[in-house]
Amino acid sequence: MLLPNNKSLGFSLIELLIGMTIMAVVIAIGMPSYSAWIQNTRIRTAAESIQNGLQMARAEAVKRNVSVQFVLSDDAAWLVGCEAVNSTCPAIIQSRTVGEGSSGDITIESNAGYTFVFNQFGGVNTPIAPDLLTVDVNSSVAAADRPLRITIYRTGGSIRMCDPFPTLSSTDPRKCE
Repeated sequence: MLLPNNKSLGFSLIELLIGMTIMAVVIAIGMPSYSAWIQNTRIRTAAESIQNGLQMARAEAVKRNVSVQFVLSDDAAWLVGCEAVNSTCPAIIQSRTVGEGSSGDITIESNAGYTFVFNQFGGVNTPIAPDLLTVDVNSSVAAADRPLRITIYRTGGSIRMCDPFPTLSSTDPRKCE
């Protein structure tokens, strides 16, 4: 539509098609990166949930002065509860299901099984030999994902999340030992 002084309102069909084409190309280029970012966010969420559960189990063991266990399933669901259940120490103190904070495509692997028992001093009671217990959080979906590792030192019970990516610099604080 032309105005009296030869100015047009709106866009022509050609301008609209060119704009839509540019937008489609940008979306097509960015989609793989976005998918990898979403999957890495899911991995981080599951790893942080597990780390928080481990820290809660350790804190409850020290607070209650009893052994408290952290039981992890292979799909990132977990529960914290007393090892010896009584009137002051319940079987389940807190738990998380798969739907709370992670998705079903998260995989968990551990070098010490899936049950960690913290003693009243905050250390881990486990018959497994290594002093460094690990829980690896990964995805079964994306090939370009960045797995995370949660490490638990048996004697002191300290818990840390790190990145096992091999090309990280040795001075990077995110790198696993």
